[in-house]
Amino acid sequence: MAETNRGLRIGLMGLGQIGRQIYRQAAASEDIEIGAVADIGRPEGLQYLLETGGDKTFRCRIEGNFLRGEGSCSRMLQLVAPGDVPWDAFGVDCVIDATGRYRRREHAERQLAAGAGRLIMATLPVDAPDRLLVPGINEAAASADDRMISAGSPTTNALALLLDALDAAVGVEYATMTTIHAYTSDQSLQDYSQDDQRRSRSAAQNIIPNANASAACVEQLLPRFAGRLSGCALNVPVQRGSLLDLNCVLRKGGVEVAAINDAMRAAAAARPELIAVAEDPIVSSDVIGCRHSLLFDLIATQRAGARMAKTLGWYETLGHAWRVLDVARLYGALSSGDPQ
Repeated sequence: MAETNRGLRIGLMGLGQIGRQIYRQAAASEDIEIGAVADIGRPEGLQYLLETGGDKTFRCRIEGNFLRGEGSCSRMLQLVAPGDVPWDAFGVDCVIDATGRYRRREHAERQLAAGAGRLIMATLPVDAPDRLLVPGINEAAASADDRMISAGSPTTNALALLLDALDAAVGVEYATMTTIHAYTSDQSLQDYSQDDQRRSRSAAQNIIPNANASAACVEQLLPRFAGRLSGCALNVPVQRGSLLDLNCVLRKGGVEVAAINDAMRAAAAARPELIAVAEDPIVSSDVIGCRHSLLFDLIATQRAGARMAKTLGWYETLGHAWRVLDVARLYGALSSGDPQ
């Protein structure tokens, strides 16, 4: 089996849904190699999930301590916590933490001390990282000195791109968002007692109101909106495909629905790898497999009164997996001195 010589070598911690999506996209790329994978699961079980998810065309096999696919070879480690993996022994340039569990600076510091070089979280942090970076918003702020980076969350990426585009085109004074979010692996499928009483209810049977930190994080990414955003989540019994409901108070009256939609068409044309528009009456299952951070729903745009506008945007975890790899590539280029 021929193996490619890729430019960026990554360590991956966590082969949950987003971790597996990251692994598949990296394995199919020409410029990224996953040098080592750490997960608490049994290697045979992880191989099974890698092959049965996605488009079901991905193939890999276990050979000793390695996971091999066409053009890829990754050392597999059945380890649990940050600091357990000696990343420097595997020659990785950076580590992607896709577990969703280790979001504190102390966790990142353990990874760095174990030779990670740079840590990129595929979710929002609890403690402030060196950089919260969302492609399409603040790539120019990235520094080669950044060591702990958050690539945000799927909701944060979608919200930042939508709000930034609308504000640039028609002017947004205030906004509130609700993410109608597919259930996640940290929710129980049956009622199960835990501290958060709402989250103790079955994810498969209920619409569950939930807190969401995306609005606060977007205020950091777009400081002009400091104190002018709010948001929450509704976790719904859908496995994949989420929806962002953004309600805006515009700076001036008289902005027509057509102007808002034209602004989003222009944003999609300017950043086609990040934003797309949907002309058809799509539903959540139609979003599965979408590689964009935001799929704007043109049919759904509404006006209310002189200055209120409602917009909808779809997204799913696959798009976020692509963005996490984009962030890794950006920092890889910075480390090599290539400004891309």
